[in-house]
Amino acid sequence: MGMSQDNLRGFILALLSSGFIGASFIIKKKGLRRAAAVSGVRAGYGGYAYLLEPLWWLGMVTMIVGEVANFVAYAFAPAILVTPLGALSIIVSAVLAHFMLKEKLHQLGVLGCVMCISGSVIIVIHAPQESPITSVQEIWAMATQPAFLLYLGSVIVLVVLLILYFAPRCGHTNVLVFTGICSLMGSLSVMSVKALGTALKLTFEGKNQLVYLETWFFMFIVTTCVIIQMNYLNKALDTFNTAVVSPIYYVMFTSLTIIASVIMFKDWDGQNTGSIISELCGFIAVLCGTILLNSAKDSDRGSSFRGEHAPLSPTLSTRLFSGNRETLKHDEENELSPDDICLRKQEPY
Repeated sequence: MGMSQDNLRGFILALLSSGFIGASFIIKKKGLRRAAAVSGVRAGYGGYAYLLEPLWWLGMVTMIVGEVANFVAYAFAPAILVTPLGALSIIVSAVLAHFMLKEKLHQLGVLGCVMCISGSVIIVIHAPQESPITSVQEIWAMATQPAFLLYLGSVIVLVVLLILYFAPRCGHTNVLVFTGICSLMGSLSVMSVKALGTALKLTFEGKNQLVYLETWFFMFIVTTCVIIQMNYLNKALDTFNTAVVSPIYYVMFTSLTIIASVIMFKDWDGQNTGSIISELCGFIAVLCGTILLNSAKDSDRGSSFRGEHAPLSPTLSTRLFSGNRETLKHDEENELSPDDICLRKQEPY
């Protein structure tokens, strides 16, 4: 199946985003190590010398560039194409860490990389073509169709139930509670980000969409969803081991985002059964590769279901932009500052 110009642009932007964000973690980590060597206090133990380290700020700029590219990618390509490609940033991070930080990439990690790449290629080849959108009001019509309103209502009910009933009772013993809230809200934030990105794209093309209330409403939804998502992702990371949170969050967030996109934007309309099955197989391959990469990365730490690391500061949430980026956290967790973590799709998305 041929790839449309918009899909190609979105694909290239998603690849660039993964490259920049994956590289940003390595650059920031080298900056953290350099700052710790000078000050004698690592960021994980309350040191802030990294704020004076140019290399750390270079990593921050690199990360911001990657997140901007990810945001723009959603304006050109369907979420079913862009969101799973976020896993490629893990590969970039793992490979660069192997060569630049001397963090060994085990055979299991290599297999995970191969699976992520193979799954991504399958998804790209069979990605659906989006119908041209000429105004934000078209997206509003999609968002208010009965099928998506049913999904939206279900998400709201589940989130309220999780927050008010399950979180106080078992939120600190069951990893699915906090990650479930993050993933559900993340699927809504991606839909709103895509709507907002499309509106801005049309505005830059000369069709001003800022005059419509719908554009500002989507911006409000993005802000609200991201705040809730950041809060509960931080709680999940503060309570459970990253080796557990990362793959579960990536699987749930990406799966729900694809479901929401299929319902709202009707990504699979017009596609044959073979293409849909191929996309699902590619998605499963990416998920399995992500889990393998995290397993290889954390195997030496003797990961357990409950967190064994020191609680992270709430300022972790300030680096959340794309949901599926949490999987980029490196082995030497105590060498990273709480601000050194960013999620893509991901994100918050």
